Amino acid sequence: FMMHVAHVQIRTHGTLASSPVFKTGALSRSATHPLPTGSRGEGVRPNRALVATACVVGGVRIWVVGSPAVWRPDSSGHIGEASAGMKFRVKVALLASVAGLVAGVGSDRMAIAQQIGASQIGASKAGASKAGADGAAIFSIQGENSSISSSKLTDRYYTNGIRIGLQSAENAYPSLAGIGRALWGEGRQRIGFDVSQQIYTPADTASRNPSLGDRPYAGVLLATVSAVQDDASSRSTVGLSLGVVGPSALGEEVQNGFHDLIGQKGNKGWRTQLHDEPVFALNSSRVWRLPTGSLGRLETDALPDVAATLGTLKIDVEAGVNFRLGQGLQNDFGAPRLRAVSGGDAFQRGDGFGWYVFAGAGGAAVARDVTLDGNTFRDSRSVKLRPIVGQVDGGLALLAFGARLTYTHVAQTQDFKHQKGGLHQFGSLALSVRF
Repeated sequence: FMMHVAHVQIRTHGTLASSPVFKTGALSRSATHPLPTGSRGEGVRPNRALVATACVVGGVRIWVVGSPAVWRPDSSGHIGEASAGMKFRVKVALLASVAGLVAGVGSDRMAIAQQIGASQIGASKAGASKAGADGAAIFSIQGENSSISSSKLTDRYYTNGIRIGLQSAENAYPSLAGIGRALWGEGRQRIGFDVSQQIYTPADTASRNPSLGDRPYAGVLLATVSAVQDDASSRSTVGLSLGVVGPSALGEEVQNGFHDLIGQKGNKGWRTQLHDEPVFALNSSRVWRLPTGSLGRLETDALPDVAATLGTLKIDVEAGVNFRLGQGLQNDFGAPRLRAVSGGDAFQRGDGFGWYVFAGAGGAAVARDVTLDGNTFRDSRSVKLRPIVGQVDGGLALLAFGARLTYTHVAQTQDFKHQKGGLHQFGSLALSVRF
């Protein structure tokens, strides 16, 4: 018979000896008893030491593979370590089986031993289902600013964004796994929590009463909870954002407070900003990771994406694609952004140093944007939005020591009529750390 239990294999061979014989020794790689390989099938994790012994009891050879044990990939090919509880149960199962053999290799005693082992093995199936999960949570901080760019260093339009985020370890909330499977099928889930602020100003920030045709002053403060699911080739996200637009979003305090800190004059027209109003947005996105070959030792891939947002904050549909060149591309799904379509915060640690450069383009069809259309329930300043907005972006990502640093430079077409200055440019800098 053959028995597969996490990091134990039991195979019979030859005929049963008349009396029990117990032998131990180093497990060798041979044609008759090949050692499992580190492939996508059952095997050992690459680049890790393997400690193993072979036991022969009554004609039964038992392979005991020690730490790091045999690692088994999940349905998406992700490889992770069996839980400590599972390893303990497997050892109990093994000892029970060996005890039955040493006691006399009687069929009745062997059956009892196998039942003991089977009960322990069955108890560990729940842990085995998490064997491929990434146990690290992700902390992120991100800033976007129109002055972190090659355009004129001044506040205008989308001026500043900041976000602090936390994503759970994979499969940390089993009760929510059914929701992910119902939406996207099998995969590994994370739950994310973000707090973000966005600040918008007109081009003329020196006037106390900007032109009515200029973008209104607006601050947006949001709290977001999201569910993220990864499989081998895609990342899917659904999130709900709740917050406020208006003075309570603290746009004036943050912007002018920072200007005071660095010795610059404050923007003078904040008294004309949008009024306080609660806002919400439900958003969903998906990014696909499609390998496109290699250039020497460098990997390449394409990241097409789609997203939709529905709510009082914004109503739009987005689509685009980014192309990457570098090493360790399998460790994430692209650089994060403060928008519906984003590579997201989660990334794998990988082996050694990873990096990539990227460039892409996309567009959005916009039906509503409260920062342009103005307040929903009160009269306020507003401008006429453009229903189609395009953008190009490019940047660099570095991954090492359990951290990822990304920079993205973005150039967007005009998003409202009579907008001045051509393409609007801003930079996005993000740091994510595993812990």
